[in-house]
Amino acid sequence: MQSTSNSPYPLAFAGLLALTAAMGIGRFALTPILPFMIEGIPLSPADAGFIASANFLGYLAGAIGASALPSGGDGRRWFLAGLVLSVITVTAMGLSADPVALAVNRFVGGAASALVLVFSASLIVEPLTRAGRPELSAVLFGGVGCGIILSATIVGILGARGADWRMLWEACGAATFVATLVIWYVLPRRESATATPAVARAAASNGSSRWPLIRLNLAYGLFGFGYVITGTFLTTILRGSADLRTLEAPVWALVGLAAAFSLWFWSRVAGRIGHARSFALACLVEAAAVTLTVTSSAPAAFLVAAVMFGGTFVGISGIGLIVMRRISSANPSRAFGVMTAIFGVGQAIGPTVAGIGAELTGSFTLPSLAAAVALTVAAALSYGL
Repeated sequence: MQSTSNSPYPLAFAGLLALTAAMGIGRFALTPILPFMIEGIPLSPADAGFIASANFLGYLAGAIGASALPSGGDGRRWFLAGLVLSVITVTAMGLSADPVALAVNRFVGGAASALVLVFSASLIVEPLTRAGRPELSAVLFGGVGCGIILSATIVGILGARGADWRMLWEACGAATFVATLVIWYVLPRRESATATPAVARAAASNGSSRWPLIRLNLAYGLFGFGYVITGTFLTTILRGSADLRTLEAPVWALVGLAAAFSLWFWSRVAGRIGHARSFALACLVEAAAVTLTVTSSAPAAFLVAAVMFGGTFVGISGIGLIVMRRISSANPSRAFGVMTAIFGVGQAIGPTVAGIGAELTGSFTLPSLAAAVALTVAAALSYGL
């Protein structure tokens, strides 16, 4: 049985669970499980970076492919297909220790998460907007943080009881399965006839020049590179210190908690100083967080960095799309596609560069500092748009 309720609350709840499963777990469970894989398989830092990059390349391919699908009534089907693929790929991560097989799995999982995100716009965000409750869209994006909290809890509890990396992936797969069953029931059966697989549709602003959009695209790509190194290797950095390894699960959970409220917070900052300045300020805060993770070994510093990092990366993503809708020319959907591609390239390159850098230098310090520089440049490019 499936819900046919017109209330916006079940719809927002379905969106929350969808991004919890497909993004918070499907895309980001790799981060807390990666230290167990590095030790248990074992994996080199370069192998770990290769697997993580495959995840983000899959997201890039999935986002572009989904945006190219024709409009119509199949959005719900693609949305649920992405969730089912997320369940399968997360659970199947424990079936092989071969780095290539793991990378292929993460590529498919990344594409699945993109399907869910892209079609959540037409299935959830647009109906909420038409119902006069656009603020409930923040609940949808809070699902990323909720999934991070859930994966941190699963890994923290089971890891402390001796579970290996295979069992951790299977447990996360079970969580995505339960979430998908609930979504299947809660998500209304009917889909808007106007639904399209575009993550952001808006009326284009008239007379906008290309240079502001070029600046924003470059800033968004640098943000993709800048956030993803810490987003992938934060718990691995903690595992490398005997004094900090007990903080792996708490720090990652704190990232998730901050991420759950990130878009809500930065939207309110934007209401005071403007969206472009909010984007720039958030990039600077995130640059400070990334720097802190490799320049201090104090437990308190990592807790502060977790709040700063989690509290910015989801907000930057959402605020960046709002700025794009304001400055894009006559085809905002195409502008979003270009922006997604550049962001995807940045976040796909980051883990590989970081993994190779860590293997050559023995730490993630230089790659993380490079990420902080990229975020600082992103702030400079976006300021004043």
